[in-house]
Amino acid sequence: MKPPGDPCPCGSSRPYAACCGLCHAGAPAATAEALMRSRYSAYVKGLTDYLLATWHPDTRPATLDLAPEQATRWLGLEVRRHDIQDADHATVEFVARYRIAGRGHRLRETSRFSKIAGVWLYVDGDIAG
Repeated sequence: MKPPGDPCPCGSSRPYAACCGLCHAGAPAATAEALMRSRYSAYVKGLTDYLLATWHPDTRPATLDLAPEQATRWLGLEVRRHDIQDADHATVEFVARYRIAGRGHRLRETSRFSKIAGVWLYVDGDIAG
């Protein structure tokens, strides 16, 4: 039986309200992977404030303009690996599929996350060619 509600954009098979919607409403992500999934969903939904709030202060841009993203149609997320270095550091490798002007693209990134005061934050990432 399918759970009620709109499916979460992160591909978890759970309803948005019981998945990334919880993080978007203010609940801290339990893991670096959960934060990465919630950030993907935030890009899908255009949640600039959430993206900035979950970015590590040492690498966070002053502003984030998602206007160019308006032309982006996000198609799906595949988490390939979630590696925990220690209690406060982890990496997540993922592939995000999207379409711009009818042309399909894939973004493959290995993202670094740090936990500060019990909250996971996105630090930066390496994009694979």
